[in-house]
Amino acid sequence: MIILGVLVVLIAAWNVDWRDWLADTTRHHLSFGAAIALVPLWMLQAGVKEGLEVHFLGLTTLALMLGWRMGLLMSSLSLLLITFFGFESWSTFDVNLLLGVVIPFSFSYLVFLLTYSYLYRHLFVYIFVAGFLNAALTISMKTLIFSGFMVWSDQYNWQTVLDNYLSVLPLLLFPEALLNGMAITVLVVFKPHWMRTYLDRDYLINK
Repeated sequence: MIILGVLVVLIAAWNVDWRDWLADTTRHHLSFGAAIALVPLWMLQAGVKEGLEVHFLGLTTLALMLGWRMGLLMSSLSLLLITFFGFESWSTFDVNLLLGVVIPFSFSYLVFLLTYSYLYRHLFVYIFVAGFLNAALTISMKTLIFSGFMVWSDQYNWQTVLDNYLSVLPLLLFPEALLNGMAITVLVVFKPHWMRTYLDRDYLINK
């Protein structure tokens, strides 16, 4: 898993225009600020059994704000930081990277691309579908895929995962969607130039 996860991150890093990024100090602050913002969010974990902790993701906001490549790099940096601080184990870093960052982040960005390609481009579609609904779908997908891994790897049986992990998912859907939806709304209204996936000409002009 570590090979696949790192390979995807390296592909993202390879395709970043580093010369352009290094020349823009605003993008430095925005990228690292977003990565740091995820750290306390991911530190707030709750769970009954070890390895079945839940926390809010915030990945949808990062995906819409930074795009796939830089967003994936910064969310991977967030995971590295919380692992370094001892909130996650190094022994599970490979699983957390692939199943907790790479796959859900890529899924969230894919949902945005689908909405951009096939739905009417309007501000409310961007906020409520690409943001609010997307966040709920992303945390659902992450929880389901992680549950499957825990059962497949024989760490817990299905009933234990269902009772102690999946049963919490309905309680996370609306808060995760609201958290990302509000963050995206505030950014679009006050700092639209920070949103790499948002342009007024696509979502506001002549609508």
